[in-house]
Amino acid sequence: MTDSNGPKTETDPQRSFTRIFFDAETVVTQDDHIWPVQLIDISLRGILIQVLPDQKINDNKLVDISIHLGGDIQICMEARVANHRDDKVGLVCEHIDVDSMTHLRRLVELNMGDASLLERELSVLN
Repeated sequence: MTDSNGPKTETDPQRSFTRIFFDAETVVTQDDHIWPVQLIDISLRGILIQVLPDQKINDNKLVDISIHLGGDIQICMEARVANHRDDKVGLVCEHIDVDSMTHLRRLVELNMGDASLLERELSVLN
């Protein structure tokens, strides 16, 4: 996502991956529950979402995530809860298909603006 001030990213010395502040239609599925959630940020390793009070995500079970980028393009991944504070839930990607990874990589690349940073983050994934 880009605004008049350029791409919005956040880095933390303890994090290996740049977080891109990004807003897209996002759905989390766990067991028989399907919840639309607010996507706050995304990285090559996972996402941060905001949930409503009645959306109770079980921290001990995997969730399926679908992020709709427009048209029929989406990023789908299976993730586990990394942290849960109030209405914010950090999810770490456990599995992502090749097409979704391609879309995610392109999204991060466009928002980082520096291909060498992207390559460094991708090398950490291996």
